[in-house]
Amino acid sequence: MDNAGYTGLTRQSGLLRELQLLANNMANVSTTGFRREGVLFSEFVRRLDPIESPLSMAAANARQTFLTQGTLTQTGGALDLAIEGDGYFQVETPQGERLTRAGHFQTNAEGEMVTPDGYPLLDLGGARIFVPADAGVVAIARDGTLSVDGAPLAQIGLVRPADPTEMRRAAGVLLEPVGDVLPAEQAVVYQGFLEESNVNPITEMARLVAVQRAYELGQSFMDREDERIRNVVQTLGR
Repeated sequence: MDNAGYTGLTRQSGLLRELQLLANNMANVSTTGFRREGVLFSEFVRRLDPIESPLSMAAANARQTFLTQGTLTQTGGALDLAIEGDGYFQVETPQGERLTRAGHFQTNAEGEMVTPDGYPLLDLGGARIFVPADAGVVAIARDGTLSVDGAPLAQIGLVRPADPTEMRRAAGVLLEPVGDVLPAEQAVVYQGFLEESNVNPITEMARLVAVQRAYELGQSFMDREDERIRNVVQTLGR
């Protein structure tokens, strides 16, 4: 494969990754607490030799998570929680502690507050939060303090990464902090609300169409380049 083929192939590979992420964003437009993703393109330039021009190729190996807040929707659920501000719920998974903005919680057989996937919600000290089976009125204050019939039981841990860019995507709506995690002192909890996905379906659909057209254009270029090479080989082989 010549330089034109390598250049076209790397471009197509990057566009394909972006199409996959855009499709995933659209599929999660109604997923509570979902954060949309994008691709970061970079240019790789290499000088071949003093005579030929440098070779430039595009790379799309980095993924970007957009942390803008989604709309808060009122549900009225006693264990439905939404965060306003820069903060995350901390949950315990088999792979370690993870962060999430999806605040739809419930209680399991042991009385632990868990996510729909069964991951326990943690308090400020990193311990699991229990709600008694015979609990009366469950109230959660703006600072995350959980009370039953007016008696405080625990304080939900609201945390934030020291460096917001130092997080990796985990399964579903979970994020894995890479560096230190600090208390999110400015974050506010709203009981009876859930945060919607921050995906704008109109913007994503427009971008999806644009990337699809760019991919088709690149494919037609590679088809013409392949035909050119075939013609050259056939001509030289006569």
